[in-house]
Amino acid sequence: MKKIFIISILMLSVCSALYFWLLQDPATAIPKPIGYYRIDLPKHDYREFAPAAPFSIPVSAFAKVEILDSKQNVDSCRFNIYYPRLKARVHCTFLSVRNNIDQLVADAYTFASKHEMKASAIERNLIEFPDRNVFGIQYRIEGEAASPLQLFLTDSTSKFLRCALYFETAPNPDSIAPVYQYIERDIQYLTEHLVWR
Repeated sequence: MKKIFIISILMLSVCSALYFWLLQDPATAIPKPIGYYRIDLPKHDYREFAPAAPFSIPVSAFAKVEILDSKQNVDSCRFNIYYPRLKARVHCTFLSVRNNIDQLVADAYTFASKHEMKASAIERNLIEFPDRNVFGIQYRIEGEAASPLQLFLTDSTSKFLRCALYFETAPNPDSIAPVYQYIERDIQYLTEHLVWR
């Protein structure tokens, strides 16, 4: 009986020592925190897009333009700037202004404010390029909103372009941050180089 007791204690001591030795080993697998895949983004490169409507804009060479209206004309035009690898779309709508600029601006604000329930904040930035007659407002919507970036551009008299960025994934700001920043830079370039015709 005494032998069994001694052997049991010896086994327990060996197992305990082995257990603590394994905990000290740096090769022991430790669960990693949840992370996101690294996304390799291409260099920014642009080409000109000139629809039937009276404007032209630079579009990322990495994106495709999807025409949504088969009857494009000078009064209205709808298209998407689609980033297939990034699973994102910038929905764009051009409308001619017919003494309804106040209504168009109010509609743009309404579309952006619909995201307030999910947004933690909405930042409004004024866009002004008087030398090219381009004015507007950019709405940066923070939090888990469906559209993190919206804007409108106008010449205040006859032309109005509204754009909204959407992702084909759940709106998780941390996981889409690098892609959002990449597309945000493209949209910033678009606003800085839009030309009314």
